[in-house]
Amino acid sequence: MRAVDVFAGCGGMSLGFEQAGVEVVAGFDSWKPAVEIYRANFNHPMYEKDLCDDDTVEVISALRPDIIMGGPPCQDYSIAGKRELGDRANLTIRFAEIVCGVRPEWVVFENVYNIERFGTLPVMKTMLKDAGYGLTACVLDASRCGVPQARRRFFLVGHLGSDDGFLDDALESGLSEKQMTVRDYLGDKLGTQYYYMHPRSYARRAVFSVDEPSATIRGINRPIPENYKRHHADAAAIEEGVRALTTKERSYLQSFPESFKLEGAKTSVELAIGNAVPPALAKYVAERVVNHGSSLGE
Repeated sequence: MRAVDVFAGCGGMSLGFEQAGVEVVAGFDSWKPAVEIYRANFNHPMYEKDLCDDDTVEVISALRPDIIMGGPPCQDYSIAGKRELGDRANLTIRFAEIVCGVRPEWVVFENVYNIERFGTLPVMKTMLKDAGYGLTACVLDASRCGVPQARRRFFLVGHLGSDDGFLDDALESGLSEKQMTVRDYLGDKLGTQYYYMHPRSYARRAVFSVDEPSATIRGINRPIPENYKRHHADAAAIEEGVRALTTKERSYLQSFPESFKLEGAKTSVELAIGNAVPPALAKYVAERVVNHGSSLGE
């Protein structure tokens, strides 16, 4: 299977699909810091390109992909944002336009779980249905898919000529009954029992134990404030040896391997990591796509 990753970011989806045996032939993104990280880690081309350009369908069609995958920027859907729909939300429609123009056999779309609250998702589904795709949609908890992080993500998988719900059972049946903890994944690699993750607001906890999944990795990494007041749900007091995680450690919690290069300014790298699809989560979905494709070919 040949795949093209659009709105690819720093390459979490590409890496996961490669790990599942898919040949990723190109990535596309317009944000330069993510493009540079992607290029440092993959041998295939990464196009720094605005996917709203008129020639996008032509360029991607020439690559003959069996799969188009991607997670358009999701800030307008995010629970961290103001829940207002702007240009970024329209990139969901642009994703569907690209798919309908190229007509690959498969499509894999990823986004924040609460995209289901907004009107752009039904529009995209209708566009794909009209183009002949059967659709499977689900929200996956990354911690049940091999990632040591409680991160819920929406996936829409489409296949030309299939019935709706064709992949539902496969996506559900492989989930782990137990959430993966940081210790399950990293052992004692962090060298600390407790760590600080800057919360969206101080109404939320910020101190976690390695014996639970991490909270969702976001694009912001800040040190512990000097005047931090303990939240009632914190796993420990700051005085008990709590520290913030490094950029590299946060990439581990996203399931990026040790060998993954994180080149660029720290703030940009942090944002790229936080926005990425965890490779292990992408691999979980990709394996089910590959297996289904193999069964169709038998």
